Amino acid sequence: MGHEARGRVRREVMADPGPLVEALVGAVRSQVPAYRALDGSRLPEVRAIAAWVLARSLELWVDGGCFTTADLARFRGIGAARAADGRPLPAVLRAYRVAATALLEHLSARTAGLLEPDDVFALARLWLTALDSLSESLYAGYTAAAERLSGDRNRALRDLLDDLVTGRHASAGAVADRTARLGVRLPDPYRLLVAEPDPGGPDPGGSRTGGPGPVRGAVAPEAAAAAAAAALADAITVAPAEAPAAGQTPDACSVLVTARGPRAVLLLPAEAAGALPDALAALHWRGCAVTGEPAEGIPAAYRLAADALDTAPAHAYGATPLLGDADAHVLALLAARPGAAPDRVARAVLGPLLRPDRRHLAEALDAYLDTGSATAAAEALHLHPQTLRYRLRRIRELTGRDPRRPWHRLTFDIARNLAGRPPG
Repeated sequence: MGHEARGRVRREVMADPGPLVEALVGAVRSQVPAYRALDGSRLPEVRAIAAWVLARSLELWVDGGCFTTADLARFRGIGAARAADGRPLPAVLRAYRVAATALLEHLSARTAGLLEPDDVFALARLWLTALDSLSESLYAGYTAAAERLSGDRNRALRDLLDDLVTGRHASAGAVADRTARLGVRLPDPYRLLVAEPDPGGPDPGGSRTGGPGPVRGAVAPEAAAAAAAAALADAITVAPAEAPAAGQTPDACSVLVTARGPRAVLLLPAEAAGALPDALAALHWRGCAVTGEPAEGIPAAYRLAADALDTAPAHAYGATPLLGDADAHVLALLAARPGAAPDRVARAVLGPLLRPDRRHLAEALDAYLDTGSATAAAEALHLHPQTLRYRLRRIRELTGRDPRRPWHRLTFDIARNLAGRPPG
């Protein structure tokens, strides 16, 4: 009865494997913290692996076989992928043990009267005999990939930032394990810069020949972006990441750089960004820098900055090649991007003006936006024109935005309405 009964169970399970796959993934997530912390972008991969392991296990169970060399090669590939995304190896090995136990419990509970004890034992024997070779394959793939990542440190640091901006990390713990292995410390708070060639810059056919100048054109866009990212890192006040001595932890936050297509991406300490406008201008690039914390927010910061570059009108840059948090949040709202938050727009644009002791500055801004001139605004508030102009200067100093500029005037007008202070 064994082979026939096992075949019937396999056909019934594989006719609709979704519920059992979800049960296996649910068991893993409930018992293995590293998997419980996975975000939505990583779960489809976990489900796909669970579905393959389920189908292959039932096939071998029915046929009386064992995992083949090709199967073990696939497990080595899975182990390498887990090293790249920072998921701890013990958690990966435990996940397979939990999934195997959950599968056995499911078959024992759902097939009572159909399977003999020997049938269930056969599946247990399959996994007991396979766990050693399976674990060895996962370990081999994981350690080989980890050695490669640590051996080519520059490549490993680029890979780390690529994974951070795309959200390919299981948890804060996985990020901590990976940064410790590489000897870097992520800035917190951070500033994430996404930059691209300024279309109004020099002839796109030019190329970078050394020293300040355009980084574009004669080389591939990806190579130009990588060169620009390195040049920007050189221009700011914090040096790029350097490996600490053995047994030491880094005493300063690291600057990470990578290229995403034709765009350069830098992750740097928030306080080290003062040189970015001049550095971008020297390269004839422009960008958007978004401040955030903690590291789990980097994917959202990247999308916010990249979307800002996609949608910003040319006059949004004005005299500076750098857009900031306020610009990015306003552009996300105007473009109806998912996750655009009106309250963030008000805070990002108005910032210090929202304090009660600066109400007089907010009133000066309202009057100026309503009337369009400092003289008319002064009359409306019964102030001397010089007093009004002084308050406008303070607004520029505190917010970094000039209400005389069309783009800044628009962002101020949007923000004051969102803050609950309608014009008039």
